[in-house]
Amino acid sequence: MDVQLSKGNRQVAIWLIAGVVMIVIQVVLGGITRLTGSGLSITEWKPILGTIPPLNETDWQEAFNKYQQIAQYKYINSHFTLSDFKFIYFWEWFHRIWARLIGVAFIIPFLIFIKQKKITRQMVKPLVILFLLGVLQGLVGWIMVKSGLEDSELVYVSHFKLAVHFVLALFVLAYTFWFALKLLVPQDKIVYNKKIYAHSITMLILLTLQFIWGAFMAGLKAATAAPTWPKINDGWWPANWLAYGDKTYSEVQAWFSNPLVVHFVHRNLAHIICIVALAGFINAIKSKKAGILLGKSYWIPLAIVIVQLLIGIFTVLQSPKPDSFLWLAAIHQCVAMMLLLAYTWWLYITRKLHEHS
Repeated sequence: MDVQLSKGNRQVAIWLIAGVVMIVIQVVLGGITRLTGSGLSITEWKPILGTIPPLNETDWQEAFNKYQQIAQYKYINSHFTLSDFKFIYFWEWFHRIWARLIGVAFIIPFLIFIKQKKITRQMVKPLVILFLLGVLQGLVGWIMVKSGLEDSELVYVSHFKLAVHFVLALFVLAYTFWFALKLLVPQDKIVYNKKIYAHSITMLILLTLQFIWGAFMAGLKAATAAPTWPKINDGWWPANWLAYGDKTYSEVQAWFSNPLVVHFVHRNLAHIICIVALAGFINAIKSKKAGILLGKSYWIPLAIVIVQLLIGIFTVLQSPKPDSFLWLAAIHQCVAMMLLLAYTWWLYITRKLHEHS
């Protein structure tokens, strides 16, 4: 779907960009929620009444009592006071309320734009898809949380479910950004560049893998497994890689569930991404079909990759210090999304235009 630029289209595009910003904030809140162990603090799902947090000490105690019934409290946080509980409750509540705000920020302007006839037929299908993706993301999030509430032994939700939730959120982010670009970027500014287009696809595939293992990192709290750099503790390869703590893994399981091996994969994927990003930067400089947009943004993805690598290193080194680690990890996640958007931009401006794209 490509549409001609107009005042109405620009207003819809600004609305979509605002959605991009809100999704970025939501993903960061999700990361903080996970890292603080807050995700299971609210044991009920109330789409309307759930927007109101406990208002008095009786309500707080009731919510705390419900939390005390789940495995996370019994096996991990049995030392928690009501004050400790309020802290983790806040982050989960904030994460949920922001999701609702995103929904409101979608529905109300959508209805207004429909009334003002600024939503064209070409926009309807992508907007419906976007809405359904948002609903799906909410369902996946609740299924993930519910699994942690119902399992009598599970102290944290599955890192596999977390990865699905995280990657789906990033897909919604990229989809929203792509849709906004269709309304903002004139077709005559798009210059097909086979090499850069292929490079962007390669990078997006690598980033998807990195996001999956990044979610595994958060889910398994794997950063603290090797708070060193460049070596993984004392070696370049994880020592005793089929065991961690009191758990043993098969050779297949280790790549996905051993915190030390997951950390190793995530770290080395970052190194591969840096090398491939550098190659793309060189290709962009040498390209004879750069176009104005690529010519102005050829340096951005590599710059973000370098910043992201440095933040990643500092995050790992600070992982034994919970306070500084939390905020560095949140920044690391935010920059990762900037990188995703940068390569989505490259993919968009170097694509081959089709008559009915």
